[in-house]
Amino acid sequence: MDIIDASYLISSPSVDKCPKPDKPEYAFIGRSNVGKSSLINALTSKKELAKVSSSPGKTQLINHFVVTAGNDRKEWYLVDLPGYGYAKRSMSQRKTWEKMIENYIRQRENLITLFVLIDSRHEPQALDLKFVNQLGEWGIPFTLIFTKADKTTQRETAANVKRFLEALKETWEELPAHFVTSAVKHTGIRQILSYINELNVTN
Repeated sequence: MDIIDASYLISSPSVDKCPKPDKPEYAFIGRSNVGKSSLINALTSKKELAKVSSSPGKTQLINHFVVTAGNDRKEWYLVDLPGYGYAKRSMSQRKTWEKMIENYIRQRENLITLFVLIDSRHEPQALDLKFVNQLGEWGIPFTLIFTKADKTTQRETAANVKRFLEALKETWEELPAHFVTSAVKHTGIRQILSYINELNVTN
C-alpha cells in the first residue's frame, strides 16, 4: 500500500471532541521518547507531519491525521496519542492524561487497532507490560511495534524482542502481531502499511 497523502486534521483534548468516527482509525502510543513521531513520519513519508522533539512529553492531545492510500484512495485516520509513564509532570497532569487516553482507547468505536510502541534497545519494562496487560483486560485490539532497531545490533534487538514476548506469554495465551522497525532505515515500514491495508479490507 502506497501513501498518496497525509495531512494534519485536529488536536482534541478529549474523545468527545475527536472527529466523527466515519473512517477506520489506527492509533499510536508508547512511552515518551520511544520514537513515535519519527515512526509516524516514516510511515507517511512526511518528515514533519508529526512533531519530533528531543524533550519527552510534548504530545499532550489526541492528534488526528487523515491518510489517503492505495489505488482505491482509501481514507483512514492515523492518531498520535500522548506517551504514557512520563514522570516529569505533576501528578494531576499525569492523571488527566491517563484518563484522556483511557477514555479514547475504550470509547473510540472506529479504532481498528492500537499500535503500542516498545523501545527495542531495552529489556522488558514493567510499565510497558502493565499497559499491554491493561489493554487485554479492556478487550482492546492492539499490535506491538518495536522501535529503534538501528540503535543496537540485530542480535541484541532480536533478544530484547524475544524477552518481551516471553514475558507476555506469562499472561497471554496468544501473542499479538508484532513488527520490528527503524524509522531511520525504514525497516518494517512496508510491512506495517501492508498490515493496515489488510485491516482496512476486512473492516
